[in-house]
Amino acid sequence: MSRAAAPCLLIDAGNSRIKWALVAADGTRLHAGAADHANQEAQDTAPNARLDFADWATLPAPGGAWISNVAGEAVARRLDAALDARWPGLARTVIRACEQQGGVTNGYSTPDALGSDRWAGMIGAHAAFPGEPLLIATFGTATTLEALRADGTFVGGLIAPGWTLMMRALGEHTAQLPVLDAQHARGLIDAPERGPLFATDTKRSISAGCALAQAGLIERAWADLQDAWKMPVRLVVSGGAAAEVTAALKVPHTRHDALVLAGLALIARSG
Repeated sequence: MSRAAAPCLLIDAGNSRIKWALVAADGTRLHAGAADHANQEAQDTAPNARLDFADWATLPAPGGAWISNVAGEAVARRLDAALDARWPGLARTVIRACEQQGGVTNGYSTPDALGSDRWAGMIGAHAAFPGEPLLIATFGTATTLEALRADGTFVGGLIAPGWTLMMRALGEHTAQLPVLDAQHARGLIDAPERGPLFATDTKRSISAGCALAQAGLIERAWADLQDAWKMPVRLVVSGGAAAEVTAALKVPHTRHDALVLAGLALIARSG
C-alpha cells in the first residue's frame, strides 16, 4: 500500500488525556481510542516510561502520524517512544498554528503562539459547520473559546481555568474546603429542571458553583459576540467537562467531541 493510500494516525495530546484515531484516505474513521496521563509525576521521574497504547498492536500500518501536542516535551518523548516501538521510522508531523490553513485565517498577533489543539479544532469546526459564524467552547484542563467568522477568520479567543482546575484550586487554597476532581464531582450537579443550582452540601456547592462560573462565561461571550456581529452565532461545545457545564447552560449549543481530530484529518489530507 502506498503512503498516500495508507490510513493516517491522528493524535491529540492534551493536558489530561491523549485521544487518537486511525483514519482512511477518504476520511472514514477506522479505529479510535484514548490514553490517560496516569501517574504523571511518577512518569516524569522515569525517563524510560512509555504511554500505554495497547490498541495499536492490532492496527494496520499508517502512512504517517499527525500530532497536536500541548502537553509538553515529556509527553512528546513518550509519544515518540510509543510510535517507534510499534512502527519504527514512521513519518510524523507535529502541527503548529500558522497564518492560514484548512480554510481558517489566524487572527492571533503571533500566529504560531496559538495552541495547536485550538488551531486544529477551529479547522475541524469550520469544516463541520461551513458558512456559519461560530463560538467554539472547549472544556478541558483549561476552558478555551474561539470566535470564528463565517468565512473562517479567527478573530480572537479567551482562556480560563477549566471546571476541574477551578474546583482543585478552591480545595488547595482554602483551609476548610475539600479538593474535588471531575471523577468525584460528576453526578453532584442537579438537573436544571429540578430548579436553581443552589446546593445544600459543600461538595455540591463547589461542583455546581464552578459549573455555573463556566456557563456564565460562555453565555456572556456568546451574547456579546452575537451583539457585535449582529447575527446568530452557533455555539459549539466539546471537551471532557462538556456534559457538566452544558447541564448549566441556558443557551442553545451543539456538541462535537472530535474537533481536534477532525482538524488533524483535514491537515493530513492537505499534505
